[in-house]
Amino acid sequence: MRALKEGKLVVASHNQGKVREMRDLLAPFAVETIAADDLSLAEPTEAGDTFAANARLKAMAAAKESGLPAVADDSGLVVDALGGAPGIYSARWAGPKRDFSKAMEGVELELRAQAASGKTSRRARFVCALCLAWPDGHAEAFEGEVEGTLIWPPRGDKGFGYDPMFVADGQTETFGEMEPARKHAMSHRARAFKKLIDGCLGKT
Repeated sequence: MRALKEGKLVVASHNQGKVREMRDLLAPFAVETIAADDLSLAEPTEAGDTFAANARLKAMAAAKESGLPAVADDSGLVVDALGGAPGIYSARWAGPKRDFSKAMEGVELELRAQAASGKTSRRARFVCALCLAWPDGHAEAFEGEVEGTLIWPPRGDKGFGYDPMFVADGQTETFGEMEPARKHAMSHRARAFKKLIDGCLGKT
């Protein structure tokens, strides 16, 4: 596995919530993070059919365009009763304006429809695939998951995306109610980043 020796790393995301979370997770390490927006990098079409494929596509594009190593995440909510939806289309459920209140309402309506037909499970998991890519085409991949249950109505405004309707196993607060430090200790993104840090930064 290749170590990250460069002092700068592009965070290949145009989602400011993700950028903040990735910066928080990398803050203890001697890595200067630069957001894709700060470099006016294009946002590639997510044409992959898995989280891992989309993460690789975004990281490779940012690394080649910037000339710097880049890390990209593709993540989403996987709901058992909905056959894995919204899955890789989690952001698309929020529409072009990225209105996640709309996306959460859509998930809840689908769950109610399933409940009417006898499928009452509200089990779900967040999945995060990370890719760390270099301009020469080398890439390393990592994944993390966290299991939980969906609640309604949503609670909390400290997270982003579907966080306000997700309660991780063993917890009583939603990810939207948790302080960032608590969420970072258990989230799908944190678990994927721990693998990246252990493998490429040499620290635990």
